[in-house]
Amino acid sequence: MTQQNLIIILGDQLSPKLSALWGANKETDTIFMCEVMAEATYVKHHKKKIALILAAMRAFAQDLRHQGWRVDYVPLDHPENTGSFETEIARAVARWNPTRLTTTKASEYRVLEMQRRWVDTLPCEVNLLEDERFICSTARFNAWADDGRKQLRMEFFYRDMRRLTGLLMDGDKPIGGQWNFDHDNRKPAKADLFMPAVKRYAPSPETRTVLDLVATRFPDHFGDLEPFWFGVSATDAQDALSHFINTALPRFGDYQDAMLKDHKFLYHSLISFYLNIGLLDPLDVCQQVEAAYHAGHCPLNCAEGYIRQILGWREYVRGIYWHEMPQYATSNALGATRSLPEFYWTGDTKMACLKAAITQTKEEAYAHHIQRLMVTGNFAMMAGVNPHEVHEWYLAVYADAFEWVEMPNTIGMSQFGDDGLLASKPYASSGAYIDRMSDYCGDCHFSVKEKTGEAACPFNYLYWDFLLRHREKLGGNPRMAQMYRTFDKMEPSRQRATLDSAQKFLANLG
Repeated sequence: MTQQNLIIILGDQLSPKLSALWGANKETDTIFMCEVMAEATYVKHHKKKIALILAAMRAFAQDLRHQGWRVDYVPLDHPENTGSFETEIARAVARWNPTRLTTTKASEYRVLEMQRRWVDTLPCEVNLLEDERFICSTARFNAWADDGRKQLRMEFFYRDMRRLTGLLMDGDKPIGGQWNFDHDNRKPAKADLFMPAVKRYAPSPETRTVLDLVATRFPDHFGDLEPFWFGVSATDAQDALSHFINTALPRFGDYQDAMLKDHKFLYHSLISFYLNIGLLDPLDVCQQVEAAYHAGHCPLNCAEGYIRQILGWREYVRGIYWHEMPQYATSNALGATRSLPEFYWTGDTKMACLKAAITQTKEEAYAHHIQRLMVTGNFAMMAGVNPHEVHEWYLAVYADAFEWVEMPNTIGMSQFGDDGLLASKPYASSGAYIDRMSDYCGDCHFSVKEKTGEAACPFNYLYWDFLLRHREKLGGNPRMAQMYRTFDKMEPSRQRATLDSAQKFLANLG
């Protein structure tokens, strides 16, 4: 009797290299994919994010059919769709009566726990495979993390990954004689008529059907659905990557931290959402960027800075996620309890930087890493917002946000909720940093030059208030010592005015 394998593919596993497909037989096996309401609503995801994932799933399923696979696909609006992933899996098993169910481990802890339950609840063998689409396996990361290290710093992990892959290496030495060119990558940008445009893709009729579905089913979710410009196939994703390498990579490094209100995307690649749903392979992306450097197309600081984001940071935060879960999800080292301000959902604030970052997020389901870290994240941390609420907001509003990558970035890097596991100090700053790296402050209701009072930029006095609230915890951090010395040298009257301004602002924040 021929054994039939039922292969489960999740919405962020849209890759022909998926381990669940290794050794599969097109003659006997069936691929199962489904769209379920529970996955779209466990947080109220941005409309564009839902549309991207559903449209990409449908495009991937169609590609599989063209390759000769039998695909059982349950769309969101199928009349018999129960809305529950577990129930839909049980219905698929009943339909096909497979000898074995094969699936690749989910990228999120809660879904992996569900997969593990299938072993006991389904009437067939369950084969749960490692996700091999990442450069560093969880086993390799755990071995690195558990090797007697006092600190799990990304920089040292990144160097090991460079050695492992050979990327930008000259034998056992880094090309250029140093591992990290970050000091070259902090230049503010000015509006430039020749700044590259993001690659946009007109929705196909199939994608337009998905957009209509999302508009109907998720009218109260955050964000603008139109215009929808994401690509939804591996071909689109590779085209977007090639466009970035050809037009923006040569200046990416210099301006990767810059922010301009009329240039949302600057020199960023906008491929993180494609990477995170499987349409691009991370090692292949790094190799294409490395090839551009060797071809003389971009300077070393740009190639190294970009590769570090993927080979270093992306792989590192995934490792941290699986090494620290499930307790990581409830980390709150600073004891922050304030509710997330309503303007995070509306953009209705007089603070120009926050208004710009949140409005862009609402419109595009995208903001780059400095907007997330040093604007929305910085404000939330200094205001004492509960990091779990901040985490759920980031998870909901960004198209590239999946828990494995978003949670460590938010709770750890952005909110210092993990007590310094990721970051050696909190990423807190006054308005001066935002003023230096952006053009947001020029027409703000508040003055970045004023330090106290109603006219002052709230970031200025919240910075000091944050440091003083957490002096017991942070005062011994050698990277924070100079800031505390600076506050201690202030005139007592200015200290009082600073803290009074902060308390008045926070009292009215709700």
